[in-house]
Amino acid sequence: MRARERAVAMTALLEASSLTKRFYSGAGLFRRGHIVHAVSNVSFTLERGETLAIVGESGCGKSTLARCLAGLTAPTDGRFKLQGDDAHAMLNSEPFRFHQAVQIVFQDPYTSLNPRRTVLAAISDALRLHRICARADRPEKAAELLDQVGLSAEHLQRFPHELSGGQRQRVAIARSLAVRPQILICDEPVSALDVSIQAQIINLLKMLQASMGISYVFISHNLSLVRHISDRIAVMYLGQIVEIGDTQVLNKMFLHPYSRALFDATPKIGSASRARRVLTGEVPSPLNPPSGCRFRTRCPLAAPRCAEVEPELRTVRDRDVRCHFAEEMASLVVQPLSSC
Repeated sequence: MRARERAVAMTALLEASSLTKRFYSGAGLFRRGHIVHAVSNVSFTLERGETLAIVGESGCGKSTLARCLAGLTAPTDGRFKLQGDDAHAMLNSEPFRFHQAVQIVFQDPYTSLNPRRTVLAAISDALRLHRICARADRPEKAAELLDQVGLSAEHLQRFPHELSGGQRQRVAIARSLAVRPQILICDEPVSALDVSIQAQIINLLKMLQASMGISYVFISHNLSLVRHISDRIAVMYLGQIVEIGDTQVLNKMFLHPYSRALFDATPKIGSASRARRVLTGEVPSPLNPPSGCRFRTRCPLAAPRCAEVEPELRTVRDRDVRCHFAEEMASLVVQPLSSC
């Protein structure tokens, strides 16, 4: 292991190593069924106070990865560490300690809140389960948490149906903050909201990060949005990370053909006359991913060796990329993400 990798491993708040999740489709009492390769060999680190955005098309494995990291789904293979401790062992022996450190905010705040319980009850549950404060102090603590997310104490006695979508998401965030987590996993947290409300929630998350030093794993398919909130971007395709690096570095150049096409498809002001790189073909089924490079069936650079040898995630020009032709891609002129 190189010196830089050793330093990262020693300081990373979260370290995922070869995380893999497979599901069985059509399984029965006497048959195993077909294997769905949802997440395959995913590795990355998350630093304190950092935002890592994970982007990709629908069905690429983003939400499955989020659920694995949140301890809601057990990975099939691989592991991840939290502050150097094995997360699987922690979930088995000290689940409250794990969930106090890692919380998740889901896409739809209405379904993540119990419609029969008030805002106060929802937040008090977290305070009670993790023994944050005495029962008599819970209303005051809940009011403080609502104030942190831009709501007032008058919302405590309201039910989810009495709140707007943006208010419900703020309540979900306040409930997650009740245990003062170190990592907040945001699984498409604004995609169900109006555009104006999306900006408010993003600004709220950035403000909370600045004041609390919290780290985010931000799952999204909104490619224009992630550059405003992320420190690093990881691009996923068919369960694998195909490119990961600092946002400022990726703003200038993408070295994987899928990353280029994905971000090039984002609408840009004044770009109507510019030719775009359009992906052809259908996304292969995770039941039967292609041999070698999983992107080769849609890649304009595909060569015979792409079907024979699976490219490894390797460092090229200050980022990690999974492509045999990363050096050739680096020599081509690209449209920077900053023009979005």
